Amino acid sequence: MTATPPGQGIQSKNRAAILAELDKEKKKLLMQNQTSMNNPGASIPISRPALNKDLRDHAEQQHIAAQQKAALQHAHAHSSGYFITQDSAFGNLILPVLPRLDPE
Repeated sequence: MTATPPGQGIQSKNRAAILAELDKEKKKLLMQNQTSMNNPGASIPISRPALNKDLRDHAEQQHIAAQQKAALQHAHAHSSGYFITQDSAFGNLILPVLPRLDPE
């Protein structure tokens, strides 16, 4: 019997949670589809997912901003280098700034 690496258990739980959420969304959409098929003249209900998504995105941005600030303060306190906050394609909250040296 092989032992699973410590990070793999967390990934497995995350995958299970995502699959459960997708399954729930699928059931919800199927129920909506059945309701609209039973009432063809019924109008499309006004939904608030876009509003909820906007609120969730705003809260996520505030959380990221707080994380960036904390990471920046920690880096400045514990390093002699200089760091900036910038969006990164790799998910880095802060990036080190390297000085440009003039070629001699």
